Amino acid sequence: MGPLEITPNLFFAGRCEEALNFYRDALGASIEMMMRFDESPAPVPAGMLQAGFESKIMHATLRIGGVALMASDGCDDKSKFDGFRLALSVETEADAHKAFDALADNGTVQMPLSKTFWSPCYGMVTDRFNVAWMVMVSDSPKVA
Repeated sequence: MGPLEITPNLFFAGRCEEALNFYRDALGASIEMMMRFDESPAPVPAGMLQAGFESKIMHATLRIGGVALMASDGCDDKSKFDGFRLALSVETEADAHKAFDALADNGTVQMPLSKTFWSPCYGMVTDRFNVAWMVMVSDSPKVA
């Protein structure tokens, strides 16, 4: 078996475009690709989409730092995030505060940023799209 790669694919229950724009503004993410259901070269099977989802996002790719994430509206408004957190590692405490505060805007803080035994600055927050995050500064400086 050759090399494997795992890419998270997040389903935003009809709020994908809003989420992509939020992550672009909050975290400096780049939107590398975006296709709506009504732009698909193959027609969407009848009955697959919830009414009103025809112009929603079928597939998008965004990059946060060096990591690609896939995103979609899904086929209906029933998606939910549960059982995982995205770990966002940044270089400085100032970067941690900037990212954490942006994610916390209209979100929920589970653990404010603070010093831990594994990081000089670590916190947990769930953003406005119900995506859970761990924001942290690496305890060892990055070498260029």
